[in-house]
Amino acid sequence: MKAISSRDNPRFKRLRKWATHHRARRDDGVILLDGLHLIEALQAVHGEIVEVAVAAGAAGKPEIAAWLAGHPRLDVLSLADGLFAEIAATETPSGIVAVARAPVPSAAPANDIDCLLLDGVQDPGNVGTLLRTAAAAGIRQALLGPGCADPWAPKTLRAGQGAQFLLAIHEGCDLAAFLAGFAGTGVVTRLDAARSLYETSLDGPLAWVFGAEGQGVSAPVAKAAKLGVFIPMPGGTESLNVAAAAAVCLFEVVRRRGN
Repeated sequence: MKAISSRDNPRFKRLRKWATHHRARRDDGVILLDGLHLIEALQAVHGEIVEVAVAAGAAGKPEIAAWLAGHPRLDVLSLADGLFAEIAATETPSGIVAVARAPVPSAAPANDIDCLLLDGVQDPGNVGTLLRTAAAAGIRQALLGPGCADPWAPKTLRAGQGAQFLLAIHEGCDLAAFLAGFAGTGVVTRLDAARSLYETSLDGPLAWVFGAEGQGVSAPVAKAAKLGVFIPMPGGTESLNVAAAAAVCLFEVVRRRGN
């Protein structure tokens, strides 16, 4: 384990760059996993860990010490606590961050399976929660249009809690074009829709579309989705958070299919 206490150390500077710059992570093909839960979620799908950084004050924590002891061949850096805080994804650092190779979808998006489509969802917490909800509901493919938050950013990964590793995630997609060739039904939630979610057939492959926090789904994508539904809200609230709306819709499908 190599100890680092200087901000001028080249390896620390590289870690901080990865932690704070999307382009640097993308150019180098890496992601940062903050906390043992995310690290173990990646390992469960046989992802590749490149190096590990541990806060000096956390190296003696039983769970971190045990994990390190179980992986003696990994390249481990011990960072002074102040330095570690600069690469952590939260204000209460977990004490361990792993650098891993960024997963890449093995094929083009499938057009005949259930999927999640995100249209300009900009908040990392919402994107992570949407991916987590989709994975929990049994969906295995997500398409993100331009303007979405980076699904592999540290904050998005924290919100997803490992869900990203269970999904084939396709970024920068032309959602309208995908929906035009989709073999099932594209569905979008709309306040002005004529059909209630609970009174609409949800058979066959479904492409669920959820839009930006303020503007909602863009007009071209909404038109391509074809089927619009509304979520009944008898309490008088005008709308739901995008992640809450997705949970209602996706688990209505789970309820109906009984799995």
